[in-house]
Amino acid sequence: MGGLMKRSSGSVADGAVPAVASGFVPGLGQLINGESDKALGVFVVAAICGGGLLGGILGGIPIIGGIAGLVGGVTWIYGVADGYLSGRKKG
Repeated sequence: MGGLMKRSSGSVADGAVPAVASGFVPGLGQLINGESDKALGVFVVAAICGGGLLGGILGGIPIIGGIAGLVGGVTWIYGVADGYLSGRKKG
């Protein structure tokens, strides 16, 4: 007997931790899953878009802030979904 609990491969719990981590810090779920290049890409895009969002709103150019916010939101959703799906595959 290896342990008290045996998790089946590909269970929901395998993807939940990376998904929640990516929800708080974009790219952290990919890093947990061992995909450091993808983690860096997701984090950089989210950080640049976050800066663009703040700069666009505070700088008085709302269209740039809106576009940056949209791209940042899509990147955040991608990071959460990818963290979850990759975690289930690797589980």
